Amino acid sequence: MDLKATIHDLGRRARAASRQLAQLSSEQKNAGLLAMADALMAAQEELLAANAQDVERARADGLSSAMIDRLTLNPARIAAMAEGIRTVAALPDPVGQVISQWTRPNGIVISKMRVPIGVVGIIFESRPNVTSDAAVLCTKTGNATILRGGSEAIGSNLAIAAALSRGARSAGLPEDAILLVPTTDREAVKLLAGMDQYIDLIVPRGGHALIEAVVASARMPVIKHYNGICAVYVDREADLEMAREIVLNAKTQRPGVCNAIETVLVHRNCAEAFFKTGGQALLEKGVQIRGDEKVCALLGDQAVPATEEDWNTEFLDLILAARVVDSVDEAIAHIERHGSHHSDCIVTANEATAESFLKQVDSATVYWNASTRFTDGGEFGFGAEIGISTDKLHARGPMALEELTTYKYQIRGTGQVRK
Repeated sequence: MDLKATIHDLGRRARAASRQLAQLSSEQKNAGLLAMADALMAAQEELLAANAQDVERARADGLSSAMIDRLTLNPARIAAMAEGIRTVAALPDPVGQVISQWTRPNGIVISKMRVPIGVVGIIFESRPNVTSDAAVLCTKTGNATILRGGSEAIGSNLAIAAALSRGARSAGLPEDAILLVPTTDREAVKLLAGMDQYIDLIVPRGGHALIEAVVASARMPVIKHYNGICAVYVDREADLEMAREIVLNAKTQRPGVCNAIETVLVHRNCAEAFFKTGGQALLEKGVQIRGDEKVCALLGDQAVPATEEDWNTEFLDLILAARVVDSVDEAIAHIERHGSHHSDCIVTANEATAESFLKQVDSATVYWNASTRFTDGGEFGFGAEIGISTDKLHARGPMALEELTTYKYQIRGTGQVRK
């Protein structure tokens, strides 16, 4: 395979498809999405067979149980992917929406309206459902997409992309609206990042090394979906039963995802009481607690002394860094220093303390008395997402339909000329 020629061919085809997609009505795009959902369900056996080979290879390669969970498909997850497509089809189409409109003194009418971005390149790791979510959101917003998944899920990704493309074509959508890079060669990432003549935006989601490689090579705007070093701060005025349930959910419900917490910070006034119940609940779930001196003093040999590196690590596993702090300000300072500006939470009954935390913590999503696991496009009512942006421009948090549009100005006149 001539890799450079292959990647550039994908770019040319996606650019041509994007021009066709941009002209389609909401009804045409929605019909395509519904056909894609049906095609995905019809290909269930094909998807499961391809995924089983990926999972078998991942186990042989020694991937962690959390990473294998991210990789694994089953009938329920495939059905959820299809239902997610139908949900997106039912959502309002942002394309063509007039954001604002005004008339100048000379009579010209200026409209600011949402339009597709064009071609979106998405580079991701592990989770094959991203193939579906990304393709569907881009289709709904009139964008062609070039997908490049990780080597661990190549079989699953190829099967999903093929099913979605079959469905889209059957409904009259452009044949090249959804394209998947058919190789795991890492050089493909660099080639994609350099194709600004075809790709308008690139979205990497995955580990630090992947994102740094994309940022270093990209000639077009990049929206980063970085690490999820998320934290829960248990305030001195927290309901400790609530705190225990939130921490337990945020850490153990699905530890291998980016909105699971990696750190718990507990006010010294309630640390003993919290770790007596919350700490034991975590340990019973198989969580390894890596604590500072105060946590280790409270839990004894049930905790492992934390290293400085632990505060900066996205474990994506049943491991939790734990620290006792003297104030909400100390908790905020810790999050600012060690967090990744993804999702952070305070548990407290004090509204003033909560509002201070919500205002000061500079993360994409900040919670008061709720699990960070809600940082998700579906949970936010967006239908799906292509990731959680930790950038500030132009998208932040769950990146869904509106974030996959840009805008342009349309000016309507009656012959006005500038004097």
